[in-house]
Amino acid sequence: MRTLIIVFLFSNWVAASPILPEDTIAARRPITIQAFYPPAALIIGGLLSTGHSEEAIRNEVAEERNHLIPRFHTKIDDYLQFSPLVVAYGLDGLGVHSKTDIINRTVILIKGEAMALTTATLLKSAAHTLRPDGSTYNSFPSGHTTQAFAAATFLNEEYKDRYPWMPYASYTVASSVGLLRVANNRHYISDVLVGAGIGYLSMRVAYWTHQYKWGKAGRKHQLIY
Repeated sequence: MRTLIIVFLFSNWVAASPILPEDTIAARRPITIQAFYPPAALIIGGLLSTGHSEEAIRNEVAEERNHLIPRFHTKIDDYLQFSPLVVAYGLDGLGVHSKTDIINRTVILIKGEAMALTTATLLKSAAHTLRPDGSTYNSFPSGHTTQAFAAATFLNEEYKDRYPWMPYASYTVASSVGLLRVANNRHYISDVLVGAGIGYLSMRVAYWTHQYKWGKAGRKHQLIY
């Protein structure tokens, strides 16, 4: 199914994007333009796939979905979108320490989530796009995918240094949420790609702008990890 190929190609590219040295306090450097390539590609790809004609990519993918799996329905995406957060705090609770101490980490998470969900909500209201199943006018962008990619980025930032495979695992889960939103006929592929870009960028911005003002514990943890 073309939806699967598109979503996973984008997610794997995001996961394989270079890790910039500003991710540790000791080596913080100016953010380069390359840091914006992955979210820009996701958002631009989503915008390019929009359109109201039958030939528009979003409509072709929706048509293919209706032909191949017209009765498909699952609610697992409602829970899977939060799973990276459960893993992140679960690993830390089991003694597999994350990069950032719990206070700074939680503040970063709140900021990233606030940026992601506020942006998605405002765009939903402004775009007023009918869902492919015809239920409501809040299809663009996908809130589930925004949440999933924000959570995956959070998990990735905290554990990518310890586990090099974490980017691939976290973004595969997030991409699965986007895939399921399309398979459930709740979103177009354009909604999913833009939502992924918003979620990823929002959480990255939360890390880039965080000042770690809650004591030296967070700094020490960052440096010795």
